[in-house]
Amino acid sequence: MTGIVIKSTGSWYLVRDLATGLLHRCRLRGKFKQKGLKVSNPLAVGDQVDFTVEEQTEGAGVIHHIEPRRNYIIRRSVHKTEHAHIVAANLDQALLVVTLVSPATSFGFIDRFLVTAEAYSIPVTLIFNKADLHDEDLADYQQQIQKMYKRTGYPSLLAAARTGEGVAEIDALLDGKVTLLSGHSGVGKSTLINALVPDLDLKTAEISGFSDKGVHTTTFAEMLEVRPGTYIIDTPGIKELGLVDIPPAQLGHFFPEIRALLNQCRYHNCTHVHEPGCAVREAVEKGKIALPRYDSYLSMLNEEDNRH
Repeated sequence: MTGIVIKSTGSWYLVRDLATGLLHRCRLRGKFKQKGLKVSNPLAVGDQVDFTVEEQTEGAGVIHHIEPRRNYIIRRSVHKTEHAHIVAANLDQALLVVTLVSPATSFGFIDRFLVTAEAYSIPVTLIFNKADLHDEDLADYQQQIQKMYKRTGYPSLLAAARTGEGVAEIDALLDGKVTLLSGHSGVGKSTLINALVPDLDLKTAEISGFSDKGVHTTTFAEMLEVRPGTYIIDTPGIKELGLVDIPPAQLGHFFPEIRALLNQCRYHNCTHVHEPGCAVREAVEKGKIALPRYDSYLSMLNEEDNRH
């Protein structure tokens, strides 16, 4: 039988049979190694698998084959430094929920997520949540950030999940797609999902006043059905998002505004840091490439240089 992994708890996987829609608890047969990829999880939510149900196990099954992935979002493993962790696979798009306050999402985090998605051609829309907490200055600042990302090719929406603002627009974006919903802990993903799928009533946790960091409410990634043919993959809040398998020389390819200028630099192997005749640095100086984006590029480049 063929199915889709809709939840992973590490050793057991919940698989939805594509033919019947029935759910089966499954385990993996033996060890699965992904070619050329050191991962802490051989299977991810969104993976399509072949499995068999064993009669004596009351509906539990065994997964014996994983179909090739169309794409995936990946990050460095929290526990094994040399390994990566696949967040979710076979996505139509990703929504990155960000907040400017309580807690504030950094440009570094946003841009690392965008680079990771860009590497696998996954379209991303930024959701600026908690707009109801913005004063006038923060609202102006938020518009500037939206414009910066729009210029780069990333659309965004303003939302306040608690009051319902933007929920209808987000729901329209989801229609007929498999969408990864991601972001730091505490940005309001669970509140947003409750607004989109009211009957789920997910646990939402108050922001911890002590650290102003989110309290984890989602322990494992899970695919949730909004309606037939429309799915959200909810993920645990991501604290850090280290890049995986992107050599420093290729990093510029995953910043659309840098990619557009690559053939205009004097040197074909330009790092866009110190070389003369660099079209990218010139664009930064003229304000055609936003400084926060260039700073993110330099930060990631430095990170990857130190790793390689």
